[in-house]
Amino acid sequence: MLGPVILAASRSDKMRRFISAAPGTKQVVDRFIAGEGVDQVVPVIQDAAAKGLEVTLDVVGEDITTPEQAAAARDAYLELIGRLEELGLGTQAEMSVKLSMFGQALEGGHDLALANVRPVVEAAAAIGTTVTLDAEDHTTLDSMFAIHEELRKDFPQTGCVIQSYLFRTEADARRLAAAGSRVRLVKGAYKEPASVAYQNKPEIDKAYVRILKTLMLGDGYPMIGSHDPRLIAIGQELARQAGRKLDEYEFQMLYGIRSDEHIRLAAEGHRMRVYTAYGTDWYGYFMRRLAEKPANLLFFARSVVTKG
Repeated sequence: MLGPVILAASRSDKMRRFISAAPGTKQVVDRFIAGEGVDQVVPVIQDAAAKGLEVTLDVVGEDITTPEQAAAARDAYLELIGRLEELGLGTQAEMSVKLSMFGQALEGGHDLALANVRPVVEAAAAIGTTVTLDAEDHTTLDSMFAIHEELRKDFPQTGCVIQSYLFRTEADARRLAAAGSRVRLVKGAYKEPASVAYQNKPEIDKAYVRILKTLMLGDGYPMIGSHDPRLIAIGQELARQAGRKLDEYEFQMLYGIRSDEHIRLAAEGHRMRVYTAYGTDWYGYFMRRLAEKPANLLFFARSVVTKG
């Protein structure tokens, strides 16, 4: 399987240099990354709003090695929130953050990440929106959930992400559903060992359905993060069985993938949110998109050949 190989390459500086220099890279990156700065992403938000879509915004960049870089990541989100406020777009866009960007992996990283993310959550709340904490590899999750719990004391609308390929996630889902949190369920996009995660698609999909049923029957707000038509249909049926109204859950898909489906779901009255990444440090995010679906890798390979 190519997925694990690509995920391993996402950690390689040599591969980063090679991919960045490849002649077809920009064409493919532009498919998944909305731009490099706030000015480029604002029209994307406005276009989504005109189509009845909402967005969640991710400032990409995970290779943080100093507290100064972590503070810069915080400031990038604060700049984004300031622009959303100026343009009256606060209710159309939420933020997704990776705590690794806020210094989680540094010495004293748990406290540092909490200190950096709190002002972002506060600023988001002040303009009528919220923040979701993205899930990263399994070694970071206890810290992420602890920060999530701490933030929810003052900002109960703060969301988090859980990944169906991890064995632990069914228990996490039961806890979070009971707590009434906003929870985005995804399959997972990191290279995880067989000791902690399912390794094949059928098992991951079955776990996804079990976990989604738990969320739908719980007291929280489920966010269905999937492009899989079968899982989308199952999500609709589980919501119906749980007696949920259309505004009591939502679908989320990535910018640049299945855009027609975004429009279809919104036209049917569903809340449809587009996960929109932007920024200059795109490599790790980009490689996970290639790993998730062979068609993405094929698209990239064709672009390189065409431009070469």
